[in-house]
Amino acid sequence: MMTTLTPEMEALKAKLKATWTAGDFGQIAKSYAPGAAEFVNRLKLQPGERVLDVACGTGNLSVPAARRRARVIGQDIVPNLLEQGRARANAQGLTIRFEENDAEALPYDDAAFDTVMTMFGAMFTPRPDVTAAELARACRPGGRIAMANWTPGGFIGQMFKIVGKYVPSAPGMPSPLLWGDEAIVAERLNGSVADLRLTRRSITFNFPFTPAEVVESFRRYYGPTYKAFGALDEKGQAALHQELEQHWAAHNQSKNGVTQVESEYLEVVAIRAA
Repeated sequence: MMTTLTPEMEALKAKLKATWTAGDFGQIAKSYAPGAAEFVNRLKLQPGERVLDVACGTGNLSVPAARRRARVIGQDIVPNLLEQGRARANAQGLTIRFEENDAEALPYDDAAFDTVMTMFGAMFTPRPDVTAAELARACRPGGRIAMANWTPGGFIGQMFKIVGKYVPSAPGMPSPLLWGDEAIVAERLNGSVADLRLTRRSITFNFPFTPAEVVESFRRYYGPTYKAFGALDEKGQAALHQELEQHWAAHNQSKNGVTQVESEYLEVVAIRAA
């Protein structure tokens, strides 16, 4: 669906693209890749099934989907992440089409896919109603829309709130965490799905170093955190670093110099209405 963007929305989209291009999100994505594979395995994709991975990043969902011999397209707005996805697929001998386009204006025919899925991706688009409509439009009647969205009260949701105390969201950007609220998801998908199953699940982050080093890793590689630190003076950076380190340390389930933290997310599985 093509829509005319206001200059303000064009500027916001450009800012979002710059944010996710910053750093190297692939380094963070590796830390929860096993949980992403579990999400895909629960979908029980069939060989030959047409699958679209929306806001695919480096392919945490696309790769396990292709292993199940689905026909997979991964789309994202960030070219460097797509390049990593292609490299992952090539290294594993998998056929996946990685394409650069906008989740709010998918260049695919109506009902082109059997399953449209997204993990911690589509929730970051600036116009959630447009995104919801595009997810539904691209999915065939009777097909599935599957999402994994951080919840407001989960570990990552609380981490976003810590960062938000220091660096407010861009004007016009709704909270991505609203996609982790069951009532709001139901409202956004209302009228386009015949069945909706909402399940709270957890995914595990595993880092082979301490919580303090995890914060440094996010500061270096995770675009939103990278940009947040860059917007602060030295005093603000020190305070944010301290709060984030305390957050990771308080939830760390391992005490032997490595970090293992679970974060809640909302699993959405909807059947596209006829």
